[in-house]
Amino acid sequence: MIIYTPPHPPKSIPVVDLAPSFADASGQARVAQDIHRACRETGFFYVRHHDVPQPLIDAQFAAAKAFFDLPLEQKMAIHMKNSPTTAGYEPIGGQALDSQDANAEAAPPDLKESFYCGLELPEGHPYAGKQMRSFGYNQWPAALPDFRAQMIAYHAAMRGLGDRLMSLLALSLDLPADWFTGYFDLPVGTLRMIKYPPQTRDDVFNQIGAGAHTDWGGITLLAQDDSGGLEVRNIAGEWLEATPIPGTYVVNLGDLMARWTNGLYNSNMHRVKNNRSGHDRYSLPFFYGPRPDAFIAPIPTCVDDQHPRLFEDCTASQHMSEMFRRSYGYEYRESAGA
Repeated sequence: MIIYTPPHPPKSIPVVDLAPSFADASGQARVAQDIHRACRETGFFYVRHHDVPQPLIDAQFAAAKAFFDLPLEQKMAIHMKNSPTTAGYEPIGGQALDSQDANAEAAPPDLKESFYCGLELPEGHPYAGKQMRSFGYNQWPAALPDFRAQMIAYHAAMRGLGDRLMSLLALSLDLPADWFTGYFDLPVGTLRMIKYPPQTRDDVFNQIGAGAHTDWGGITLLAQDDSGGLEVRNIAGEWLEATPIPGTYVVNLGDLMARWTNGLYNSNMHRVKNNRSGHDRYSLPFFYGPRPDAFIAPIPTCVDDQHPRLFEDCTASQHMSEMFRRSYGYEYRESAGA
């Protein structure tokens, strides 16, 4: 268990302007250099001029509030354990992110409630109906008739931004811009909505909104409200406040990307503590990773005589299943064909 300590003032989470990447190849190269520096130093950065319409983002936050305002029994009716792909509602205390290390002291559960949904597949798709994380088996609240359409529209926008960032990440690693394309032709894209209630003095010792953890997959795209509370650990071990910046997304790399880059890029610890705002905090993380059957071996430009291989080869599904077991305490396996 990582004991909570106050963060240092923010000083090293960069803001990357994506606008030049929409212009020409030289603009893409400049942005890729900025991303390379951020991935080496913090594993976290903001992006602005990302081309996701603000009205769509605002509507997603409104949908999150409408969902979490539903009576508990309506939310529990679509509990994530009812779905073979773990899509649906996760009540407060359902996850303990600060317990991923099996050798660490058990941490209290997180003070947050969530909703998950994944990529909707059309009827007749080869993967439709298979028990594969983030493919189908979404559950929708009956009391919110427009909810599903909003989730699908926002999911599509996030996939578009994710593809652009993967292209820039490829360039940042001295790879062709389309190097990751084949791995993301049927990606794992999990959209999560989270509500953090305000914390009080009566909370359990070291219990916070989200315990210190790294994300599991490829990249995470986070829209956060103006409450604050997200904190990031830099390479010096200092905790920095990821202060909300209007019009930006927070981007961070997951463990799979650190593994893929042979440790060149960082998958950094972060946490959430909603103890200052005095009101509920809402956030919208989108977890974007390669297709489940993608074979993950160190990227060629990240291995040489001075930097030998650090990780065993695996599939994306094998990696994610292990991370799921650490966080939730039980096994999740993709069905045959993943």
